[in-house]
Amino acid sequence: MAALALPLALGACGGGKDRPKTDLAASKVTTIGVNAYLWRATLDTLSFMPLVQTDSNGGVIVTDWYINPAISTERVKVTVTILDQDLRADGLRVAALREVNQNGQWVAAPVKAATVQKLEDAILTRARDLRRAAVAG
Repeated sequence: MAALALPLALGACGGGKDRPKTDLAASKVTTIGVNAYLWRATLDTLSFMPLVQTDSNGGVIVTDWYINPAISTERVKVTVTILDQDLRADGLRVAALREVNQNGQWVAAPVKAATVQKLEDAILTRARDLRRAAVAG
């Protein structure tokens, strides 16, 4: 049995060949439960908002309500879920809630689809930049 395991183990190592440098920034991650580039990019992108919950194993980041100083009559809350260990566009889900202040009461209001798409794009762009920097460095 051990004689069979040794060739399989050596075969998985690539026959002793050096691994390419791009492998240093592989799309998968082993230290947390989700893709590290998406995780870091999400934290960077949402850094202006207060965070309520972060779970790197489950891949969930939830912000608290954020009121833009320029528009004090509306507030936004964002939840980002990282669905995969791979750096892929479909490995990310962004959901946003919006409320407007009417007569001193916060009332639910629709979120433009473009807002969620812009957040996703910003996170993905930042994740790609982080990966490129890791490959180059």
